Amino acid sequence: MAREYDHLFKLLIIGDSGVGKSSLLLRFSDNTFAGTYITTIGVDFKIRTVDVGGEKVKLQIWDTAGQERFRTITSTYYRGTHGVIVVYDVTSGESFANVKRWLHEIDQNCDVVNRILVGNKDDDPDRKVVLTQDAQRFAEQMGIQLYETSAKENKNVEEMFLAITKLVLQSKKEQMKKQADQPSDSIKINGRSKDKRTKKCC
Repeated sequence: MAREYDHLFKLLIIGDSGVGKSSLLLRFSDNTFAGTYITTIGVDFKIRTVDVGGEKVKLQIWDTAGQERFRTITSTYYRGTHGVIVVYDVTSGESFANVKRWLHEIDQNCDVVNRILVGNKDDDPDRKVVLTQDAQRFAEQMGIQLYETSAKENKNVEEMFLAITKLVLQSKKEQMKKQADQPSDSIKINGRSKDKRTKKCC
């Protein structure tokens, strides 16, 4: 029986409440969009398998609640995460300003993890307050890719999810290559083998 997938990755979507995290997830997983959503309480997740260069990658995508009062709950969901999608609303300067705090939270909870910055609701030029060039400059400073999306118009949603998946896949392959190049990375203590590598949360 053929394997259902070659890789299984956990992705996390974070950002302020109301930036459209659930809309992005539903557009990507079910190709649906509704103008109104009930605010996510705690965490919800969806699964979708994508093809990246002939390899089947199963994605488990976690949609976290953006409200402050849930942040203590969502911190546990960083465990085992391979990639984090940080979302802001291009029509909300405050949500963009808070990106730094979300990036800091990732650093607090994960040692090494792939990250991508997403400006959602990019479908009405008259309402846009976070300029592309400003967001691009910030993304370059942080060393992360920027995607401007619209879950409503299905703009760049697929591309954004595939971009973070490719980053995660590349990181995994580099990690496997390093491990293959260093097969004897262990020391013996009292006759027992102890791994010198430090465990990472992500």
